[in-house]
Amino acid sequence: MRVLGIDPGSRVTGWGLVEAALRSPRPIASGTAVPRGPDAAARLGDLTGRIELLLDEWQPVAIAMERAFVGRNVLSALRLGEVRGAVLALAGRRGIPVADYPPATVKRAVTGFGRAEKDAVARGVDLILGGRHAAGDATDALAVAICHVLHAGAERRLAVRSLPLGAGAPRWRVRRA
Repeated sequence: MRVLGIDPGSRVTGWGLVEAALRSPRPIASGTAVPRGPDAAARLGDLTGRIELLLDEWQPVAIAMERAFVGRNVLSALRLGEVRGAVLALAGRRGIPVADYPPATVKRAVTGFGRAEKDAVARGVDLILGGRHAAGDATDALAVAICHVLHAGAERRLAVRSLPLGAGAPRWRVRRA
């Protein structure tokens, strides 16, 4: 299962591709997209074009995106929403499911602490994926993808355990004393 993690941003959008492996997620690729254009519409068009290229090249089965953090600047939140909307529209057009994770959930998945700083997130990504990842948008996107792989794996395990008897669930024998 290949997951494209997206750390949306109006100026820089991070992306990271992770593949679910037997023991832990495996990194495929990561980077950033810096959209160019004279206005917001052109920049959003450029960004969706770049993400389309990623989807064509890597064929992920899911997109995981960090949920917007609403701070004090309403204009920044609006711009971030536009970027998220562009990614959601692209995924919807292609029929790719999108999972949305709050920043604290992503941080908890890779560091164990929901208020971790960027450096701690990078160290957590290093431990999970191996190698060295500098703190930044691409590493944050890898963290979002890792979060989804870990959550999807847990959901699959829970689904198997909750199947009715005879549908793949283990049969328990009860011995009466």
